[in-house]
Amino acid sequence: MPDVLLTLHEVAKRLKVAEKTVYTMAQRGELPAFKVRGQWRFKSKDLELWIEQQKLTAAKGREG
Repeated sequence: MPDVLLTLHEVAKRLKVAEKTVYTMAQRGELPAFKVRGQWRFKSKDLELWIEQQKLTAAKGREG
């Protein structure tokens, strides 16, 4: 099954942040993303993996 592509708006909604935040993070390479004719797109599998990595990083930070 092919991976689902998400728009900037959909990612912002998923992460519950402003679209500008997602745009800036994508530009800086902080989120896994790519452009299609100037518009950001995000693979849902990449986003889910990124979320899991963020959770692990946060947990390690709490441990000490």
